[in-house]
Amino acid sequence: MSYYTPHTKEDIKSMLEAIGVNSIDDLFRDIKPAYKPKSFNLPQGKSEMEVMDYFQKLAATNCASITKFIGGGFYDHYIPSVVDALSSRSEFYTAYTPYQPECSQGTLQAIYEYQSAICALTGMEIANASLYDGGTALYEAAMMATKITGRNKIVVDGGINPIYRKILYTYTKNLHIDFVEIPVSHGQSTRKEMFKYFDDKTAGVILQNPNFFGTIDDHTDIIEKAHSAGAIAIESVYPISLGLLKSPREMNADIATGEGQSMGMPLSFGGPYLGFMATKKEFARRMPGRIAGATVDKHGRRGFVLTLQTREQHIRREKATSNICSNEALCAMRAIIYLSSLGKEGLRELAQINHDKAEYAKKLLDKIKGVEVKKNSPTFNEFTVLLPKNADDVIAAMISKNFLAGLPLGRYYKGMEKYLLAAVTERRTKKEIEDFTSALESAI
Repeated sequence: MSYYTPHTKEDIKSMLEAIGVNSIDDLFRDIKPAYKPKSFNLPQGKSEMEVMDYFQKLAATNCASITKFIGGGFYDHYIPSVVDALSSRSEFYTAYTPYQPECSQGTLQAIYEYQSAICALTGMEIANASLYDGGTALYEAAMMATKITGRNKIVVDGGINPIYRKILYTYTKNLHIDFVEIPVSHGQSTRKEMFKYFDDKTAGVILQNPNFFGTIDDHTDIIEKAHSAGAIAIESVYPISLGLLKSPREMNADIATGEGQSMGMPLSFGGPYLGFMATKKEFARRMPGRIAGATVDKHGRRGFVLTLQTREQHIRREKATSNICSNEALCAMRAIIYLSSLGKEGLRELAQINHDKAEYAKKLLDKIKGVEVKKNSPTFNEFTVLLPKNADDVIAAMISKNFLAGLPLGRYYKGMEKYLLAAVTERRTKKEIEDFTSALESAI
């Protein structure tokens, strides 16, 4: 077996003697010969310049020229250059958990400002900083509901992102939690069916707006019904949509969660992303993660500290609410830089552009013979399209035309093999939308 290592023959001999084997091959003797690589077939070495050229050409083949109409919880939004410029400063991207406030004021203030922005966005009273992604944030909210109520039944709307649901069920597989999943009706939450399961055993209800089908819903009535049963209402939201839509607080939700990727994070093959969470002040000590707070020093000067730290290593032991330990602060910082660059009016304008462009795409697609854009419920920037043939086949044909057409819903929902979930963001131009429509018409 060939091996590549910076160690000398003497180094290798010394290490092998220390662990009691005669050769490096002995370390792999439990691997059957059929599974051992015959050769790594590595090319000759290259200079730094040649390596950079090679990888730039390789990266250029990675969907760089493909126009994206795909969403499903992760979106191709424009990221202002200020986000990369500021978050790439070494004092930010090398920082870790700011345990020592006397030398971490910049990081602590950035976290505090991020929390403040999430509260303003969701309408809630307190936010943490932060969680891994939208799916794990939803799981953490479900766990909060069980701890707050002392109950173990969670009602889950069928319009919740299926990736989030998978995370939720995987994380709780060995816990005594009963999940009841309610199918949606015409894209919206099915009230009558859902209300059957609201009783004195219900810890919480999990809702999403817009949901996975892109449908907008006002869950105020569901939340009111959940509260009458003593349950906690959890609302998962798409942050950009909050520039136009009712906030979780306006619906009287108890906990708001969501995926923060659309706030300044590139798609990046699935991460790192950002899960955000906000809640009512009364539930602050049930939140996972950490909370930065503003205070004053002995001279009356404003300063920032970690007010709440809920991990077991923070002398919480069995009272810990979570083991969120990854330094998500850099992603949170990108989010606050992004939101600050937009401002309140900018976010509202961005949301309106997303909605309007999606409506234009729906109008054009609906003119294609054999294509039906579902219109049973209002949508934000994502919508469901019924095709005359299998969506997987259409998507494959569209890739050859340099379009990522969307998500095939049959992958997640039985009987929906001909349904396509398409998304339109501010990055899609009028011409791209029109070209997409023409390409789809020829593909079917």
